[in-house]
Amino acid sequence: MAIKFQYNKTSLGELGKQLKMRQKALPTIKSKESALRSEVKRAKISAGEYRELFDHAVAEYEYMVALWGEFDCTLLRIADVELTTQKIAGVRIPVLGEILFEEKSYDVFSSPVWFADGLAILKRLAELGIQQEVYNRRVELLDYARRKTTQKVNLYEKVQIPGYEDAIRKIKRFMEDEENLSKSAQKIVKTRQQQAAEGQTL
Repeated sequence: MAIKFQYNKTSLGELGKQLKMRQKALPTIKSKESALRSEVKRAKISAGEYRELFDHAVAEYEYMVALWGEFDCTLLRIADVELTTQKIAGVRIPVLGEILFEEKSYDVFSSPVWFADGLAILKRLAELGIQQEVYNRRVELLDYARRKTTQKVNLYEKVQIPGYEDAIRKIKRFMEDEENLSKSAQKIVKTRQQQAAEGQTL
C-alpha cells in the first residue's frame, strides 16, 4: 500500500497523527486477537466434548437399533430452540437457552413399553446434537473474527506503520536538504555581496 504524501509540514503532521493512531491501536488489536484465539480454542474443545458425548450416547443405545423400526417418529419434535447472544471480544456468539420439545400423546397400553425411554433417549440426543451445533457456530464466528483481526494486526505491523515511518523519514530528509540548500545559497549570496563590497572599496 503506497502512502500518498507531499513534501511539506502539513503532510508531515498528518502522517505523524496517522502513525501515532496506529501505534496506539496496535496493542489493543493484538490483545483482542489473543483473546479470540483462546476463545476459538475453548469453543473447539467444547464442540469436541459434545461430539464425544453424542457419539457415546448413540453407541450406548446401539443394542436398541432393531427396536427403532417400530418407533413412531411423529411422537416427538423440536418446537423451539431458544438462543441468546453473548459478546466475547466484540463478537456476538450464540448461547443455547432452552430446547422446547413437543410430544404427541400415545396409548401407553397398546404401544411398546420402551417408548417412554425412547422419547427420553431422543431428547438427550437432540440436546447433545444442538449443543454441538451451537459450539460449532461459535467456532465459525470467533475464528472468522480472529482471522480478520490477525489481518489487521499484520496490516498495521508490516505495511502501514513501516510505510508511515518511511514517508515521515523521506519528508524530514527532504526538508533538511531544502534547509541546507537554503543556508548554502544564503552563504553564497552573502560571500558574493562581501566580495562585491570589497571590490568597490578598492
